[in-house]
This record gives sequence, structure tokens and C-alpha cells, in this order.
Amino acid sequence: MAVALVVAAGSGERLGADRPKAFVLLAGRPMVEWSLDALRAAGIEEIVVAVPPELDEALRAPLRAAGCTVVVGGAVRSHSVRRALAAASAGRELVLVHDAARPLAPPDLFIRCVAALAGADAAIAAAPVTDTIKEAGQDGVVARTLDRSGLWSVQTPQAFRRDVLQRALDVPAETLAAATDDAWLVEQAGGRVLIVESSAANLKVTTPIDLEVAARALAG
Repeated sequence: MAVALVVAAGSGERLGADRPKAFVLLAGRPMVEWSLDALRAAGIEEIVVAVPPELDEALRAPLRAAGCTVVVGGAVRSHSVRRALAAASAGRELVLVHDAARPLAPPDLFIRCVAALAGADAAIAAAPVTDTIKEAGQDGVVARTLDRSGLWSVQTPQAFRRDVLQRALDVPAETLAAATDDAWLVEQAGGRVLIVESSAANLKVTTPIDLEVAARALAG
């Protein structure tokens, strides 16, 4: 089965929190724990969590107690993924990467992403774009309206063949810094990336309003 790399190294500044975002309480629990539960329910046995270097030991300890490997994240997201991948067991040939800031991802989404690797180098959760999207220049003048029928809003989890992800991450630091997601690195290397349909319900918690929405969703 796959190994999961959970990226939990974000600062949480936009949440106005007194701790890193993944460890802000959500429905009475650190946010990261909701993703860990979903991964376990999906049958994932090995989980590596990338945390901020300044994270208190009191917040790291529960992760280790839950059977997770804890590593210190890097300066940018892909640095954290590379460090987490290096800590994963060598025998795991499939890799799931998930942002702890998406606590509502259901177990079946992880399962479907892994299954989609049968026909791809990477498989990424994404939701169809429903808003009208316009392209504008630096002056704010609209240049064109894009056809949204082929546009997708990319999320996590993202699944990869391990050798493909390792090669994609083996690039200069400036390339890693430019990557908004790991699938982009695979695309740049010529890999085949498949979309696994998700929905807007798999939201990313960035602001206090997002945190409130997620809490209401978890409360049922």
C-alpha cells in the first residue's frame, strides 16, 4: 500500500493563530488529526508528517504516539515533501501527498487517487471550476474569458509513483520554490497526470471563515 506524506509545516498567519495552522483546534482537535483519521480509514499504514521547525515537542508527541514519523519541513512546500519522502520506508512504491490544511478529504478520495495510478505517473484530486474565469493584465484590463469546461481547481491528495516523484523533486531549489503543487513538477518532467474528480467540499483552511465552515461540516 502507499505511504502518505502529510504537509503540516504552514505558519497559519492568515488564520491569526498562536500556533502553526495544522495544529489549530478544529472541532476540538488539532486540524492535522482529521487527515490522519481519513488516511487510516483508507487503509494507509505509514504516515510521515512534515512539521515546522519551531513546533513544540508537546504538539509533536501525539503524532509519534499515533504511529507517525515526524520530520522538520523545509522553507517551501516541495522542500517539505522531499524531506518527508526521504523519511518514508524504502519498500513503499506509491506515495500520497496531502495538505493538513484540507481536513475534510474523505477516505475514498485517497483510495481513488491511488487506484488511478494504474494508468498514470500521478493522480490528483481536483474539482471542476464553476466560476467564470477571466484573464487580465497588470493594468487590470480583461484580456479574455477562459472556457471553464476544461478547467479544474487542484486540491490534495495527490498520488505518485515513488520513482516519478523522486525524479521530479530532484531539481534546483529555485524550481522547487516555484512549484505550487508537486504534480506541476511531474508535468514539467513530461509525466502523465490524471484528474480524480473531487468537490468544493474538500476545502483548504486558510482564513478564520474557512475554519468555521470546516467546523460546521465536521459537526454534521
